[in-house]
Amino acid sequence: MTFEDGDRVVLHDEHSDHDGEVGTVSQVMSTMFGDETYTVQFEDGQETGLSATDLEAAPEEAADAAADAGDEAGDDADAGA
Repeated sequence: MTFEDGDRVVLHDEHSDHDGEVGTVSQVMSTMFGDETYTVQFEDGQETGLSATDLEAAPEEAADAAADAGDEAGDDADAGA
């Protein structure tokens, strides 16, 4: 499976601090071998050089919850203005 910039994904890498977390693809890079690697932003950091085999599409509920959390943070900023 391939992903695009902005897609919500779950990382599966037992060696990562972000294993099992939902993040957003922030960059897609093509290697000289024609493979794609991804940079994924998480709430508290990012992982780079990830292959598609390390990622799966995030369930809709997780993507919606993350979007709602971002909206609430924006609402808090608006409230202080």
